[in-house]
Amino acid sequence: MNSIHHVIAVDRYKVFVELHGECTDRETVILVNGALATTTSFRQVTRFLRHHFNVVLYDLPYAGQSRAHNPGISTLSKEDEVVILLALIEHYAVEHVMSMSWGGVAALLAVSHRPPSVRSAAIGSFSPLMNGPMRNYVSRASELLAERRYADAAALLNNTVGQHLPRLLKMVNHRHISGLDESEFQQVHFHVKQVLELDVAAYVKQLARIEVPVLFVNGEIDEYTAVSDVRSMSQHIPHCRFAMVPGAGHFLELESRRASDIVQALVLEFLTQGARQMLEPSGQEVAELLG
Repeated sequence: MNSIHHVIAVDRYKVFVELHGECTDRETVILVNGALATTTSFRQVTRFLRHHFNVVLYDLPYAGQSRAHNPGISTLSKEDEVVILLALIEHYAVEHVMSMSWGGVAALLAVSHRPPSVRSAAIGSFSPLMNGPMRNYVSRASELLAERRYADAAALLNNTVGQHLPRLLKMVNHRHISGLDESEFQQVHFHVKQVLELDVAAYVKQLARIEVPVLFVNGEIDEYTAVSDVRSMSQHIPHCRFAMVPGAGHFLELESRRASDIVQALVLEFLTQGARQMLEPSGQEVAELLG
């Protein structure tokens, strides 16, 4: 997959950026990673988006190919993540934001700042509510990380939010997480604590400032970011819709070919046409792809 690599200075950090396409007649999408993820987690999404958009991917300063450019980095707060994302949106004049899992926190907070170029956001496998299964998972992950039981933390991921992934991807997950160094695990542990301590009321209040169309995409059998939980966002974001991917868990398009095809159709329709038609009623279903 051909791409151009940049290292962008943002505040005191240096951020590795992977850019697919620099066509002036195409709009640009930026992809926001979930916890523990790097640019490699968006390979499948990038394959179909790059035929229609310029695509920007990046690694946070403590992760992936940004790490070497940020020696001795301390932990990164959600506020830092939003500052970095907003800087990249401005630098690349991004029209669309797409996130996965807990990347939705930074993505939605960034969009709530109303960057002038952004016209829509597609948010995958995210819920503003910390339901029972997610709280149990995050609490147990926090315990394992505090005890430095990294292999067990990797197994926990695969047995919970990653339970519907193919065996090969579970092996990749386990190798990736078990192989993180001490500084990366400190960041992960800090991230988990932030999740547990998130002030949901203040967070949701900030999201009410979002003016652009937002599409939430969740898996039908994802008990950690459940479809029923995310629909509460229709009370707070003026122009949002919800789509359910049949038979999919938390990792959506990575779990099966069918889920991948549905996610591709949903995202492309929304980014190319749907967002333009959504500046009317809030909280509608993307019904034609639910069956």
